[in-house]
This record gives sequence, structure tokens and C-alpha cells, in this order.
Amino acid sequence: MNKFKFLSLLILGFLFFSCGSNSDKKTSYFKLKTAENKTEFKLGETIEGSIENLKDREIDSIQLYFQQKYFQTLIAETSFSVPLENTKLGRQKLEAIVFSEGETDTISENLKILNNQSPKAYTYKVIKEYPHDSEAYTQGLEFYKDTLYESTGQYGNSSLRKLNLETGEVLNKINLEDTYFGEGLTILNNKLYLLTWREKEGLIYNLDDFEQTGTFSYNQSKEGWGLCNDGKKLYKSDGTEKIWILDAETLAEKDFIQVATNTKIYSKFNELEWVEGKIYANTYQFPSVTIINPENGAIEGVIDFRGLRERLGNLDDLDSQNHVLNGIAYNQNTNKLYVTGKNWDKVFEVEIIEK
Repeated sequence: MNKFKFLSLLILGFLFFSCGSNSDKKTSYFKLKTAENKTEFKLGETIEGSIENLKDREIDSIQLYFQQKYFQTLIAETSFSVPLENTKLGRQKLEAIVFSEGETDTISENLKILNNQSPKAYTYKVIKEYPHDSEAYTQGLEFYKDTLYESTGQYGNSSLRKLNLETGEVLNKINLEDTYFGEGLTILNNKLYLLTWREKEGLIYNLDDFEQTGTFSYNQSKEGWGLCNDGKKLYKSDGTEKIWILDAETLAEKDFIQVATNTKIYSKFNELEWVEGKIYANTYQFPSVTIINPENGAIEGVIDFRGLRERLGNLDDLDSQNHVLNGIAYNQNTNKLYVTGKNWDKVFEVEIIEK
């Protein structure tokens, strides 16, 4: 092939792909607009808005979707109202599909939905102290039929443990492969589910003998942080503002909530525990536990655990960045709550008190 012919083909190819990409860039005939261009709302408020007809086209109908669910169809009108009553918090999308003159036009607006109440403030009272292995970099803590189970982290030092709460004795222990960084755990139907951090994989064990029986993938979630269950579904945090809801049978990520107060959206939720219909969550590197509504993601309370770390016997061996509060276990049979931390030498039974 001579140079002139090759150059001509190259130019034609460039023009072809350029024309194709330009033709795909469709100019929208419509614009979704909220009243006063408002993009932040709270529960109890109403999203008021309209569809602006930029090219004076004849509209057949408009389908509205909110939070990826069908809301209503508009015919012969372009204004709408979306009441925020039983809705999820966080970053949500309002979307409209406009049918006009035989064509469809999809337009959307990203909104932020916050709670309409500030969280309640709680403090604590230590009821009793128990010994805890200071070599355990605690990532998950959970009771199952009065027995305490724990997962620990760090590459090359991650483990799964069965504990005697009273004595701190490790009754059973297996070490994870060095390529795994162990994270949160939860137990359902005699199966133990254990997260790994960045390996995009969860591990499944038989509770009786810690024999591994399977794995599960994370799919959409970013990483593995905390894990708990309500008896029917699993809840998984991944370091972002999202807490994922997993099918208990398939472990598929079916949905998620986003965690927010009345002022902002929050992230970095680590160890999770299901306590009387709420999710209790450690916030990484903060001496507090957040109480989360699992239906909409609202932070309903914050427990201030400042001062608890100072009760440790090995405090001089710990640093403030890594050896933080992490580990919540609720015994449903006794209604008692326990907390510990990474490499802490104590587990604390605590009573929660509203300030």
C-alpha cells in the first residue's frame, strides 16, 4: 500500500468516527428544575419542581422516577411535587423520561436528602470489665447463643476466634491466609460470615468447627469493613457512606442505605452490630458508636465513649491512630452490650445513658 492511499484511509476513518461520536451527542429538549434550584432537602419536606420545555415541543407524557423507583406519570402538565416521607437519605436521583413527538428524552437531577432531626446524645456507664487478648486486632465481635466470637485483622496475623468472655480464653482459633486482612463478622443459621478488607471476597465457615465451606464476592461494594444481621438479611459497610443489604441465601448485594444526620452524610463505619432493631456502628478512629435506622440510614443517636480507652491496662503500648475503639457485641439473651478495641486488653460491659 502506497503512502498516499494509506493516508487517505486514515483520514476517512478519522472522519467516520468523528461524525459518529458527534451524532451521539444529542441536545436535550428539556430540563428538570427544582424550585429555587434547591438540591438539598430534609425528611418531611416536599421537592417542588417542573420540566422546562426548551424547544417548545409537544409533550405526550412525563414519567417521574425517584430513587430509581417509578413515582408518577404527568399528562398535560409539567409541574410535580415529591413528598419526602418514608424515603431513604443520602445522595439520591430524581429522574424524568419525557415522551414528545415520537422521541424520548431522559433528564435527571442529583439531590441530597437529610434527616429532619438531630441525633440524640448518649454516654455510658461501665458495668463490668473482662480480660481480652491484647494481641487481637479486633475487627468483628458478636454473640451467638451466649458464646462470643471475634475476628482480627492485619495481613499475616488475621484470625477467627471463639472466646470465653469471663476469662478471655481463646477456645478455638484459626488463622487466615497471609493474603487476607480479616474484617467484620456475623453469624446466621449456624454459619459464620467473615469479611476481608481489600480482597473483594467474604469467607463462609461452619460455626461448630470453623471449617471453611465457601466464599462470596462483594460485587458493587468498595471494600469489606463491618457486618451484622437482623435474622433475615445481612448488612455490610464498605468504608463509604453506604451500608449494603445482602440476601441471606445468595449473599448478593440487593440494596443499600446511606448514613446521614440532619446536617451531612457520613462515612467510615467499621464494626457493625444489630441491637434491638437498630444498627450500632463504630466510626473508624473515633471514640463513639453511631445508632443507625436500617430503613432510611438516619443517625438517630451517638454514644460518646471518650474516657473508656484510659481504663486499659496496656494503654502505654497503644497508639491513638491504630488501637482505637472497635468491637460491639450485644447478647440478645441478657440484653447486655459489650465493647472493646484493637489490641485492647479489656472487654467492657456497658450501660447506655441518654445525656
